[in-house]
Amino acid sequence: MKAFFDSALSLFASPLLAGLLGVLPFAASAAPEPLTQIRIAVPDLSAVATHSGGGLVDVVRDQQLFEKALAGEGIKVQWNFFKGAGPAINEAFANGQVDLAYLGDLAAIVGRSNGLDTRLLSATARDIKLYLGVVPGSGIKTLADLKGKRVGIFRGTAAQLSFDAALVSQGLTEKDLKVINLDFTAATSAIVARQIDATWGASNLTALRARGLVDIPLTTKDLNGAGSIQSVLVGAGAFVDAHPDIVKRLLKAQETAQQWVSDEANKDAYIQLVSTLAGYPPVILQSDLGDEKLGQLFQTRLDPEFLRKLDGSIKLASQQRLIRKPFNTAEWVAKEVVAPQPAVAAQ
Repeated sequence: MKAFFDSALSLFASPLLAGLLGVLPFAASAAPEPLTQIRIAVPDLSAVATHSGGGLVDVVRDQQLFEKALAGEGIKVQWNFFKGAGPAINEAFANGQVDLAYLGDLAAIVGRSNGLDTRLLSATARDIKLYLGVVPGSGIKTLADLKGKRVGIFRGTAAQLSFDAALVSQGLTEKDLKVINLDFTAATSAIVARQIDATWGASNLTALRARGLVDIPLTTKDLNGAGSIQSVLVGAGAFVDAHPDIVKRLLKAQETAQQWVSDEANKDAYIQLVSTLAGYPPVILQSDLGDEKLGQLFQTRLDPEFLRKLDGSIKLASQQRLIRKPFNTAEWVAKEVVAPQPAVAAQ
């Protein structure tokens, strides 16, 4: 801008050019266009048309917390659910179609590593439990029993990084198995049809177990947490830079959802909400959550312990060649909207 004005002043120094400028429009910086919508991407975990992202997403959306935070400003909140999960959301980020996204750790890590200018805004879940589902009667009891077996994994998602972490904890890698890239729906169909021997997934596998279609010999809990998933909220760098106050308000609104799920009196209501949106019987989530403390599971703080786990995930993703360029969370956190936070006390 300084160069522009310097140039303009030099032109006015010439009487002839000054006369010409009198008939030319004077250039000025265009005011930024007002924000009219916020586009939020979420992996779709539902089996029905109502859409579910699980966790805080369903609470925020059901209680219209973001809409209330922006009431009166004419800003529309647009929720976009992606069956293609993290890989599809990263593609949408790259095409400038997303402002904020709820993602599992690997998809968020892959996007950042591949050059997407995303900013880490908050945790949204920590230590999410995953399951090993196997064909009944297969004799598979441990991860070591998977050697040479066909295992369906949704590559590029948090489930892949989770599975790799679980394997590493037992001295194994994907190379010891016959890994087949299948999304969650395709993996479910394949294991029911016995086209694969096993798959690694979330509570949807407990629904299959209830019908006698799979056995679940172990979970990440049986591996001392190895393979548990962390999930995050990230924002497009340009959006965060342009609208830091809006982002802060949305993060504050999200805290209302976190406080609601932290009240144990709301646990049954939460299970009913997610079950309805996802199209799963409530008993599935009741079994999955068990004695989990939702306030801890859905803690949003970017505390040192959470960031340490994310850094560990980034390191593992690099070691397993899931990403080419490692980085650290210190350079990822959106410091302009997120204040440094202490560790969460054990509960």
